[in-house]
Amino acid sequence: MQAKYNMTTEQNIFVAKRNIVDYIWKSANLEGISVTYPETDTIYNGINVSRLNIDEITAINNLKHAWRFLIENIDYPIDYNFICRINKYVGSNLYYNSGKIRNIPVKMGGTDWKPDIPIESQIKEDLSDILRIPCPTEKAITLMLYLMRKQIFIDGNKRTAMLAGNQVMISNGAGIISVPIEEHEKFRDMLISFYETNDMTGIKYFTYEKCIDGLNFN
Repeated sequence: MQAKYNMTTEQNIFVAKRNIVDYIWKSANLEGISVTYPETDTIYNGINVSRLNIDEITAINNLKHAWRFLIENIDYPIDYNFICRINKYVGSNLYYNSGKIRNIPVKMGGTDWKPDIPIESQIKEDLSDILRIPCPTEKAITLMLYLMRKQIFIDGNKRTAMLAGNQVMISNGAGIISVPIEEHEKFRDMLISFYETNDMTGIKYFTYEKCIDGLNFN
């Protein structure tokens, strides 16, 4: 995989900040929160939307705080502890034991496949292998998909995985991973197939072709 964008870290941070409401809106909808872009913008700016319930509003605010944490610590080398910190922000006041490895089974919507109970030492070993991938874009997408399937946490795994992938993307000036609204159904279908087969080839290249945002600076 070749980088689709070649920005400096500072340029990529500018793109992230400029479009952060859009990324939060798309991420929330990918999680099944039926929120509009204007509603997301309203919540981002500190005003609640009466149509949404408190958990939906909290989830959107948590994404805001997780993105801020990510950008403020973009130079921190991604590792297991950093990923746990991201999930802590994603799950704050939403679910039990956010930021900590799960020790109970979880079910996945749309499939009978169930992930194994995660083992910290194995995750750290897997992460070490992934983070040796030389191409930042491929590294980021592989990391994201690995975390989505591994289901390390009780909840918030897709949001955490995408943010972790974007830490790699932004720090290397490679753009932003964000699934367009019109591609959500296709992405979910491919994700279920990946869960069941552990073959990420299809969804990996779909993400590369359809789900990377950025700017080419002259």
